[in-house]
Amino acid sequence: MRLVRLMNTALYYLVYVFWFLGSLLPLRVLYFFSDINFILVYHLFRYRRKLVRRNLTSSFPEKELSEIVSIERKFYRHFCDLFAETIKLFSMSEKQMRQRMTYENSELVNSYLSQGRSVSLFLGHCGNWEWVSSIPLCLEGDQKRGQIYHALENPAFDKLFLYLRSRFTTECISMEDTFRTVVGWERSGHNSCVGYISDQVPGYPNIHYFTQFLNHDTPVLTGAERIARLIDSVAVYVDIKRTKRGHYTCKFVLISDKLKEVPTFGITEQYFRLLEEQIKADPPYWLWSHNRWKRTREGFYQLYSEEECTKRLSRL
Repeated sequence: MRLVRLMNTALYYLVYVFWFLGSLLPLRVLYFFSDINFILVYHLFRYRRKLVRRNLTSSFPEKELSEIVSIERKFYRHFCDLFAETIKLFSMSEKQMRQRMTYENSELVNSYLSQGRSVSLFLGHCGNWEWVSSIPLCLEGDQKRGQIYHALENPAFDKLFLYLRSRFTTECISMEDTFRTVVGWERSGHNSCVGYISDQVPGYPNIHYFTQFLNHDTPVLTGAERIARLIDSVAVYVDIKRTKRGHYTCKFVLISDKLKEVPTFGITEQYFRLLEEQIKADPPYWLWSHNRWKRTREGFYQLYSEEECTKRLSRL
């Protein structure tokens, strides 16, 4: 066990040094390597090509194959750029980040925070979701600021990404600790601004709601809505658009500031409608390589009795 810890520590510092040195390169140089990676990933290794093509064709049955292929190629170019931009994030200054990630309608969030309200940010894997950790740069006040993350299996890389995602004063909260941490802040008198990337596929035990999303009957996560309701926060959608290579806009859109008046699962439903609209407007910039529809309603009903399924699908 001690040897494993020593190896993970050594790996952490080794990768840290190389990652930091790589991040000092100008983005134009990193994009040169990204262009090479595109050739390797798309043409040579064909990384998840079948999955991406299947996701695109089933999501956009109305599109011709030529258009699907065009979206596919743009997705892979952007996918490779994300690696370059994540490397750059390791040493990006506040000034550099403000030049490349601009915020629109941040006064919406700040107005609620100034009133002592907490804000729950709903976003998806669109644009550059790693750079979204810079949202605190547009916030005012001394509220708690957090983002939910899924811990990586390798402790060294998990520690590196925790460092990366907390560079702009955002506290990383593991999925397992989300409820305890966020509700704890509220109960101790601290309002908060917490981001939830909620477009992942839930495990069968965590399925409580299905919605139509990109032409699929889709099981979705509802934990963000549950926590938002418990702390009576303001639900805000984060619309991230790529304006040009290495530049993004982050627009805040109000979902609701009166969650108690919204029907059960209504916040989740509105979130997915906004996300779907965003994806349809810019298809290449969502994470199509994710096996989003691997769990189905049929699989769900095979695991549980009809009575248990009814209970689960009526419980937030």
